[in-house]
Amino acid sequence: MRMRELLAVVLSVFLALTGPVAAQEAMATDDNPRAATGGAQTLEDILARQRGEKVDYDFRRNATGDPNRAAGLASQLGTLGGASDSEVYRALRFGTADVTSSSRGPAAGVLIQDGGMWWLNFRSGPLVKYGMGALGGMIVLLALFMLLRGRIRIDGEKTGRTIQRFDAFERFSHWLLAISFILLGITGIIILVGREYLIPLIGKDGFANIAQVSKLLHNNIAWAFMLALVFVFLLWVRHNIPNKLDLVWVSKGGGLFVKGVHPPAKKFNAGQKVIFWSVILFGTSIAVTGLSLLFPFEMPMFAKTFIVLNDMGLPQMFGFGTLPEQLAPHEEMQYAQLWHAIVAFLLMVIVIAHIYLGSLGMEGAYAAMGSGQDEEQWAREHHSLWVEEVKAKEAASADAATTPAE
Repeated sequence: MRMRELLAVVLSVFLALTGPVAAQEAMATDDNPRAATGGAQTLEDILARQRGEKVDYDFRRNATGDPNRAAGLASQLGTLGGASDSEVYRALRFGTADVTSSSRGPAAGVLIQDGGMWWLNFRSGPLVKYGMGALGGMIVLLALFMLLRGRIRIDGEKTGRTIQRFDAFERFSHWLLAISFILLGITGIIILVGREYLIPLIGKDGFANIAQVSKLLHNNIAWAFMLALVFVFLLWVRHNIPNKLDLVWVSKGGGLFVKGVHPPAKKFNAGQKVIFWSVILFGTSIAVTGLSLLFPFEMPMFAKTFIVLNDMGLPQMFGFGTLPEQLAPHEEMQYAQLWHAIVAFLLMVIVIAHIYLGSLGMEGAYAAMGSGQDEEQWAREHHSLWVEEVKAKEAASADAATTPAE
């Protein structure tokens, strides 16, 4: 009797464990592989996602509730209209929910942008990692250069005479551009990474105040930067047209690496021309994407740009495939933010090198933008052809002043 009872217990446990598995296997078919899970994801879905394979999410996208199953208003699901919380969230995620918004903007009805996770991951991952790494790397390289080369001194004996290189308005334009860009860089970094690095140090309330001020400064100082960009371009573009002398300057490393080497140059040497065009081109790109961010959804530009690039075949040439030619409003903004930050990081790296050479790295360099006057010996060593032009004009003026009128 006891043996029979024991066998019955064992059989009951066996059926309890294997019965649901057998039932699920029986319910799952090729037409409906999720029948066994009631329409939810299966183990195979999870494994495929872990393997990095593409998973068809139609089973989720379409599982947004059935209005015909709506309960009465007094019942538990009455206010949801026959949909559970998960189904309402799913409809919002996949953009099938009937959303009413008081705002009438182009993206007002998008409450959850499921496709934006790539942007969020890139923004908080590679963008910060490589952007901040590039800034730190440039600082380390300049420190090593200073250690090995030392400060670049004036080789000849100073004359005590000066030559005016930049007038007051040129210096004003330069400093307006420089100060605005530095402030934009600092506030931009705070906006980008402050949440992760500053909150642990100063707390949420402290960061909230700093973030608010940073955003206010960033949005308004941008206008000064754009105005200075126009001034600088109009003032110096004629001096920064590349020519054959620039190849000589580059071939000798600008005299930066070997003492006593001074390749000929006019008012702007090849290195300064690189700085100029980097500021103009990258600065313009930063300004345009900045305007797009200042006026959300009003200046879509990346879909049109991708069409042009695809027609030229450039993305395919570099292995990126065909770029998307139709972008949702949020996607336009996300591409604008990423491009804005990437180009800003590139320009910050270049400007850090420029600041070093214009201050600590080279004796006499700061005077050009400080007082506007260059020590004549320094000018002869670094801009010899320009000095010759200035001296020739002075001689011509002197001759004209001493020649009696007929």
